[in-house]
Amino acid sequence: MTSIDDVARASGVSTATVSRALRGLPNVSPATRDLVMATAERLGYVASSAASGLATGRTLAMGVVLPNVSRWFYTTVLEGIDAELRAVGYDTILFNLGLKGQDRDRVFHRSILRKRTDGVIALCLDFTPEERRQLASLGHPTVVVGGPVPGLRHVGIDEFGVARAATEHLIRLGHRRIAHLGGDDEHGLNKRVPASRRRGFLRAMGAAGLDVPEPWLASGGFQITRGRDAALRLLQEPDRPTAVFAASDEMAIGVILAARELGLEVPRDVSVIGIDDHELAEVFALTTMAQDPYGQGRLAARMTLDELAGAGGRASVRVPTTLIERGSTAAPPADAREA
Repeated sequence: MTSIDDVARASGVSTATVSRALRGLPNVSPATRDLVMATAERLGYVASSAASGLATGRTLAMGVVLPNVSRWFYTTVLEGIDAELRAVGYDTILFNLGLKGQDRDRVFHRSILRKRTDGVIALCLDFTPEERRQLASLGHPTVVVGGPVPGLRHVGIDEFGVARAATEHLIRLGHRRIAHLGGDDEHGLNKRVPASRRRGFLRAMGAAGLDVPEPWLASGGFQITRGRDAALRLLQEPDRPTAVFAASDEMAIGVILAARELGLEVPRDVSVIGIDDHELAEVFALTTMAQDPYGQGRLAARMTLDELAGAGGRASVRVPTTLIERGSTAAPPADAREA
């Protein structure tokens, strides 16, 4: 069996350097780290988590807490986290709260995170004051992905700004009757995310002097099916909107499906824009404000690892978004522009 000494000899560095490189600790140059990682992979070296844990007093496992495992955003962030952790010999332990959050008490109030993990990454969750107290009492590095939580570091996009930019794209095209699909009744989500996206939409509409009828502020629950159902109601109104800004690509895809069902053509009859750049966005020719959930996962994992390595806790990080124009948005008909 290949040992750490074998990796050190083949790499031409000390065993201490190999150990630091494989565990992602500081004071190892990127070139040396890459050399050690490549050599370890070539020789088939696998670090012993049990031995490393005994030596460091750590579990060499990171806890990832998320509302459920059925959403593209969550699973893509999770893939990024796992990739970053596996590269340094860390395991990922998944704590799935379920669609209704039945397991919150087990996770937050029974010390399960304390006993099994060295750090915690939470995805798109709201926390009660007591849950925040429990997290703080762990003494573990904790990072939230997908919306800020008071007192915790987070990695995420500018929710308000991205919604405003998406709405302004539709306004620049000449749309005046624009509806919004949000998800503020979605259980388990960080409520600041849909609330900020709604505020961004309303700010852009207000700045352009455009009114938004109350029925045009609808909920699609961040799901394709619920987005479709909401859009079926919106698009059958006598004075229907000429464009819809959906707070996620999944809801935006639901709008496109509803339009097709009603015999409407996208974007001739209704333009649609979302947020995410979901894996299906290109298939549906969806214009979207793209973010990188995989990269956000890797960054969150790196932040927790750096803090464990004594490099200090990096502040919250706001990651960029990019407008990707595809075939779901266009100028409205001339009569709609004049309305």
